[in-house]
Amino acid sequence: MIQSHTAPYAALLLRVSLGIMFMAHGLLKVVVFTIPGTVQFFESVGFPGALAYVTIVAELLAGALLIAGFATRWVALATVPLLLGAAWVHLPNGWVFSAQGGGWEYPVFLAVAAVVQFLLGDGAWSVSAQPPVANPRSI
Repeated sequence: MIQSHTAPYAALLLRVSLGIMFMAHGLLKVVVFTIPGTVQFFESVGFPGALAYVTIVAELLAGALLIAGFATRWVALATVPLLLGAAWVHLPNGWVFSAQGGGWEYPVFLAVAAVVQFLLGDGAWSVSAQPPVANPRSI
């Protein structure tokens, strides 16, 4: 049974954690791996180098939008292809993310979490949350 009084906070926690994760991964590509290094990696695994730029912007923008709670459902759903692309890259490395090159289970788990966020919606404290509608019976 879903606890309606705590569900908005569960959605908030998931939303903010996914947002922080996307921001961290986007910044990792810029600060640690550098943009040219990220482009080179994308090309080494068979993706066009330009997709690295799109991915960096998408991760940073999605992270910020999720943290703010703006268009949460659609932002979360839009991240699923990014996460499945990451899973595809890590598929040959096996299951465990600590394996050489990282495993595929982490991006797949995040894709599932993004779908769950899509199903849950904004949650508490989001900029696009709808104001509560008064119950006509309580008036």
